[in-house]
Amino acid sequence: MQAQLNHPSAMLPDAIGTFLPPIEKPKGLIMKLVFYFTRRQFGKVLTPLTVFAARMPVAFGMFYGKVNSLDKKLTLPPETALLIRAQVARINICLFCIDAAQWFLLKESMNEAKFDALGQYQTNANFSAAERAALEYVTELTRDKKVNPDTFARMSGYYSERQICEIVWLVASEHVYNITNIGLNIHSDMLCDVGNRKK
Repeated sequence: MQAQLNHPSAMLPDAIGTFLPPIEKPKGLIMKLVFYFTRRQFGKVLTPLTVFAARMPVAFGMFYGKVNSLDKKLTLPPETALLIRAQVARINICLFCIDAAQWFLLKESMNEAKFDALGQYQTNANFSAAERAALEYVTELTRDKKVNPDTFARMSGYYSERQICEIVWLVASEHVYNITNIGLNIHSDMLCDVGNRKK
C-alpha cells in the first residue's frame, strides 16, 4: 500500500515520542481487561489506550468504544464510511488514525487501490460520482470548517437526509479521535506491520 493512504507525514519532523509517557500497567480491572483484549486483537496495546485512556475515568474510554459501535448502525456503505474517516484523518494528519484505517481496510478486504488514491479522489477512476461528492464535502468541512452550498447540493443529490447526517457524524467523531492523538503527540502504531508479522 502506498505511503499509508498518501498522507503528508513526510512533512512532519521525526517523532519525539508521546507528550505523556505510556502507562504499561493500568489500575483497575476494566482497564487491565481492555489492555489484555487489545493485545490479543492487535498484537500490542494501542498507544491511545496507554497514553490517554489509562489516565481517564473508564466512562471516557467507553465513549470511544461507543463511537465504534454506532458506526455499525450507519446506512452508508462501510467502505464509504471508512473513506470518509480516512480522508478526515489524512487532512488532519493524524498518523495513528491513518494507520488504523489502513489496518481496517486490509482486515475487511476493501479496495486498496481506492484508498491509495484518496489524495486524487477528484480525478481517479476508482471513485464513483457519489463518493467524489461526499469526499469533496468532507474535505471542505474538515479543511475550511465550512461548506460551499454548491458542494452540499451536489452531495445531497446522491445521499438521503439520514446519510448526509451520517457523513457529518463521521467527520465530527473522527475529529475527536484525531485531536486526541495529535494533542498528545500519538503517532502511528504501525498496526499493518504488526498484522503482517502475525500472518
